[in-house]
This record gives sequence, structure tokens and C-alpha cells, in this order.
Amino acid sequence: MAQSFLQLNSIFISILIEAIPFVLIGVLISGSIQMFVSEEMIARVIPKNRFLAVLFSSLVGFFFPACECGIVPVTRRLLKKGVPLHAAIAFMLTAPVLNPIVLFSTYIAFGNDWKMVLYRGGLALIVSITIGIILSYQYKDNQLLDKFTKPEHNHQIRKTFIDKLTGTLRHSVDEFFSVGKYLFIGALIAASMQTFVKTSTLLAIGQNELSSSLVMMGMAFVLSLCSEADAFIAASFSSTFATGSLIAFLVFGPMVDIKNMLMMLGTFKKRFVFVLISYIAFLVLIGSLLL
Repeated sequence: MAQSFLQLNSIFISILIEAIPFVLIGVLISGSIQMFVSEEMIARVIPKNRFLAVLFSSLVGFFFPACECGIVPVTRRLLKKGVPLHAAIAFMLTAPVLNPIVLFSTYIAFGNDWKMVLYRGGLALIVSITIGIILSYQYKDNQLLDKFTKPEHNHQIRKTFIDKLTGTLRHSVDEFFSVGKYLFIGALIAASMQTFVKTSTLLAIGQNELSSSLVMMGMAFVLSLCSEADAFIAASFSSTFATGSLIAFLVFGPMVDIKNMLMMLGTFKKRFVFVLISYIAFLVLIGSLLL
């Protein structure tokens, strides 16, 4: 038993040590964007054509990276500034995945393997563009709850550079402690599974492509990890689970997890949220099986 706990401790600490630097970088960038980049900047440059708008919004996350922990409020603000639903949702789905910190952490976590980076980024992009185009035909309004459709009286005080810098650090610290607990819990569960669940059981699940993808998507939803750190958890299962199921974990988690779903339910109409989650789950599952 003592040997098992020693193994659990080693796996747990190794996951944390690898992941924490990326979480720190991620929250600093997120804090900087929160204070220095306005939604107006993004809203002004979105094309009018629906296909170009979806493509642009899906790719813009690479230049305006955001963690899924705070992407829903940003999406809400974009919609209130007149960004169409299909473009805002495309941004919401890819920004937590197609950003340099997340892609680089995926590269490091999987032993400098570009293949996993391309699979992750590629599937996220395909899912986002497909859903964006479907939504552009399906919905004509922004699907926000009534309380968010009322006009706001904006009494924004002009902030100095020092104010913005202080705000960035404050936001970064808050977000680090907010996402840190999810990383801690996720690392502990991943380490426990590898220590106490029989390898034969994990291998049996991992051999069946459908069940392994569903299990990993379920884990991604429950663990609610920050996208800057989830690759290290996924990589710890790379010896037992197929590539497709690991990609399902890495794409589904940043798009839909417990905390994200609750934020969406507090922002959008319930029917729209469940339609959106259904689209994401179906497309990620099909994509992972094809991989």
C-alpha cells in the first residue's frame, strides 16, 4: 500500500510541476488581454460574410488567447457589441484551444510531438467552423438571456497604464487560484486512476475506440481542467488510450466542461446551450473516431 501511495505521489507531483508554468503564463496573458484588448477591437474587424466571419473568428483565438475559464463573459460582451452569434460562438470554441500557450504546452506534454498539436488544433478548427456555419442558418438573434439584452449605460473611467498593469496582475492572481484547484483535482484523479485502477482495465477501455473516446470526453467534462494544463493529464494516459480518445479529451474539455456549461446556462437560453453542447459532442466524437 505504501508503495502505491509513493507511486501516486510521484505521478501527481510530476503532472503539477510540468503544468504549473504553462498555467502561470496563460493567466498572465489572459489578464493582459482583459485589461489591454477591448471587444471593440475584435468586433470592428470581423467580416460581414458569414463564412469569412466564422473562419476569421475561429482563427482569431490564436492572436487573442483566452482560457475557457473566462471565455463565456468575453463572448457575451462581443454579442452585446453586435458581433453575430455564429462568429462569437466560433471564437468561444477555438480561443481556449488555438492559442500559442495551449498548443506549446501540448507539444511539450507529448514529448515534442507536433502530430498531437496538429490533431488537436485541426479538430478544434473543424468543429468550430462546422458549428459556426450551422448556427448562422439556424439562429437569427444572439440567444442571450433577456437580462443581457437590455442596453447598458457605459460609464467607463479612462484607466492609466499603471491601473491596467495593476488590473492585469490582480486578474492573473485571481484566475490562477481559480483554475489551480481544478488542475490540482485533475492531477490527483489522473494519478489515482493510474495507480489504483488495474492496467488491464484501462487497456480494455482504451482498445475500444468508441468507449475510450466517450470515457475521455466524460473525464474532460468532469475534471474541468484549464486548457493550458490539460495536455499533461492527457499525456499521462498515452500508454493506455488511443490517440483519437486523447484528442477527444483535449478538444471536448476546453469547449464543454462543468464550470463552462454553468456559465453558458447563466448567459444563453437553455435550449440553445443544449443544442450547442450536442453539436460539439457529436462532432468531437466523430472526429476522434476518424483519427
